[in-house]
Amino acid sequence: MIVELSTSGLRPEDVLAVARGGALVELSREAVAAMSRSRLRVEELAASQTPVYGVSTGFGALATRHIPPSRRKDLQRSLIRSHAAGTGDEVEVEVVRAMMLLRLATLASGRTGVRPSVAASYASALNAGITPKVPEYGSLGCSGDLAPLAHTALFMMGEGQGRDRDGVLRPADELLCLAGIEPLELEEKEGLALVNGTDGMLGMLVMAVSDMSTLCKTADLTASMSVEALLGTDRVFAADLHAPLRPHPGQAAAADNMWRLLRHSQIVGSHRVGDTRVQDAYSLRCAPQVSGAARDTLSHASMVIGRELAATVDNPVVLPDGRVESNGNFHGAPLAYVADFLAIVAADLASMSERRCDRMLDPARSHGLPPFLADDPGVDSGYMIAQYCAAGIVSELKRLASPASVDSIPSSAMQEDHVSMGWAAARKLRRSLDGLRRVVAIELLVAARALDLRAPLEPAPATGAARRELRLSVPGPGADRWVAPEVEAAVQAVASGRVLKAAEAVCGELG
Repeated sequence: MIVELSTSGLRPEDVLAVARGGALVELSREAVAAMSRSRLRVEELAASQTPVYGVSTGFGALATRHIPPSRRKDLQRSLIRSHAAGTGDEVEVEVVRAMMLLRLATLASGRTGVRPSVAASYASALNAGITPKVPEYGSLGCSGDLAPLAHTALFMMGEGQGRDRDGVLRPADELLCLAGIEPLELEEKEGLALVNGTDGMLGMLVMAVSDMSTLCKTADLTASMSVEALLGTDRVFAADLHAPLRPHPGQAAAADNMWRLLRHSQIVGSHRVGDTRVQDAYSLRCAPQVSGAARDTLSHASMVIGRELAATVDNPVVLPDGRVESNGNFHGAPLAYVADFLAIVAADLASMSERRCDRMLDPARSHGLPPFLADDPGVDSGYMIAQYCAAGIVSELKRLASPASVDSIPSSAMQEDHVSMGWAAARKLRRSLDGLRRVVAIELLVAARALDLRAPLEPAPATGAARRELRLSVPGPGADRWVAPEVEAAVQAVASGRVLKAAEAVCGELG
């Protein structure tokens, strides 16, 4: 697959294809022509006596300092070196690739004033599979993701370190040489154009929305398995109890998912007559309301992403009429808010999932299941501590749900006196989604064993298919075994989408 960079931006699937799938990129003729036109304008301004931010002045609080023509290459090189001041663990390769692609998309818009050769170097690095080493800490999410993008630009200058296609860490100049890429010698405005963007937080958000969309469907599946295991009813998922009464589209989709997943369940059918319970617990009955609200939040996030992918984020920008204007489009507030919203969603989905796990393990509430689903309770502890693990993760997710975007620490001698913390919001969202994935996997593990223990009654065909898929890597009930490998196998079954696909093969694609 080849992703073409034009002046009109990217789609989320383009970002995923390059960041995770290794797709190639190329610059369109339209983009090259647009970059060439804006570059001519920057060169005109560089030759004039009028001070222009980023072309003939310093940066940030030093914007009042005029830089003579003889020092302007030094200015751009010094900007990258000084701003590459990050620290901490290395950012994941997929995040760096997404960040490079999104910066390249802004360059291709023809509004930044860089030479086409600069954009071509970024495209070549992506296509060669070489990735700059970028530390985790350094961005305040305003004036863009300055430090992470500066580490990327530093690499393209032949300084710093990066990883080859096989993940081996090597010096930047060596990797560029092996890929046949000349190190960049930056000219007027080019260093600034390479760091002044929200590309890191946007790339992480694109991937997070994709991951959470899959996790919402998987959570509907595990919730359905838990409803069966706990002898719950499927009637609360009927369509006429949702859209006509409370018209949230996400809720209707989640309820429809659970209705289809539970069709033809012998277990559900076994207690339709003679069951004295009037209502199921909220963690069962209200699953579509919570999962549905998550979907509606995802819809809002997708709308924000679509707008950002069509945006040109740089300061200053070269406008079609030739003006070069300063602006504040690098402020990450729209992305920071959405990342924080989704961290709240992840914590709540995981919290409800963990409550269903606990219910299945408690003989006082599980309607006939053995304590902790143990083979010989007392001698065996079953999945007792798997629930502890889920509870510990949920506790951390609640802490991670505290918003990053409400914080601001002024910087650059109070010139940048309000920042978004969007990079931090996106980083903690990635950790939140990892926690949600693990909690849902533990529910899958627990619910599958509970369904086994309802034999000879059979679960619904769709939930039964998910259980069989899990059983390819996790054995069924029996005496206590080492539980950690079973948890990890369940996590992989969720992360790969295997159990979801197995259920969808029976009931159709979930919404």
